[in-house]
Amino acid sequence: MNRARAKLALFVADVFASVPRKDQRAKGDCYLRGLMLDGRRKSIQSMAERLPDGNEQNLQQFVNQSTWDPVLVRRRIAQRMVPQVSPDAWAVDDVSFPKDGRMSVALAHQYCGALGRQANCQVAVSVHAVSDTASVPLQWRLFVPEEWAAGAVRRRRTGVPEDIGHREKWRLALDSIDELAGWGPALPVLVADAGYGQNAGFHDGLERRSNGYVVAVRSDVTVHPHDAVPTAPTWSGNGRKPQRRYRDKASPVAALAAGHGRQAFTEVTWKRDMTSTGFCEGARHPPAPRPT
Repeated sequence: MNRARAKLALFVADVFASVPRKDQRAKGDCYLRGLMLDGRRKSIQSMAERLPDGNEQNLQQFVNQSTWDPVLVRRRIAQRMVPQVSPDAWAVDDVSFPKDGRMSVALAHQYCGALGRQANCQVAVSVHAVSDTASVPLQWRLFVPEEWAAGAVRRRRTGVPEDIGHREKWRLALDSIDELAGWGPALPVLVADAGYGQNAGFHDGLERRSNGYVVAVRSDVTVHPHDAVPTAPTWSGNGRKPQRRYRDKASPVAALAAGHGRQAFTEVTWKRDMTSTGFCEGARHPPAPRPT
């Protein structure tokens, strides 16, 4: 335990080096130890009671009131952990935090992945560096539901800055990818579940950034074959020029896959003994609506 604590102290000293005050860095060390120790509840009060040097008021101040730049800390964590993980991919996903009450920032009744149902929770969009043996968060952004955008009373009471409003999850994911790109770690390939994979705006954003990606889609999502090319009818010279369109209607992914026969499917094993049968072929979403 002493060796582990010494290693943690060195890690904290490095990643919190950008925090200006010594007492803030000490509180950061205390807070991380509280998160890592045994105990089901990770509230400030519970952790302070378990820590020999825990002080509830000091920890509350560090988390809720101290002024320090978290971006610099996250950047240093990414710089340290990416070489350790040697990621095969970056994974975009939602992370949810079930909560009681009404006054936690961005709290709303929404889908909670931690519980597998609609519930009162906070949701963050995260980007993790992942390999077969490790996963570490590199970026995360709190999702602010639309009801919070105009909720002046709750925003004021919880200290939400005026320039922070509602932004769709897929846009938050692209924001995170852009910020990570500015920090230097190379993106191997990006993966995401169908919550992001079925969003044409997210696809377009990745294409514009020239990111390699593999995303899941539901079987009922309609797509065009990858080699389909939109064409425009010959313009007569009068009126508006006709828009480029696909000659055939988009078809559901399930129908596109089934047309290749059973031999086109491959069984893969993941998480040791869990198997899934999948089919992989390039496809094109119908074009995303233009931003307004």
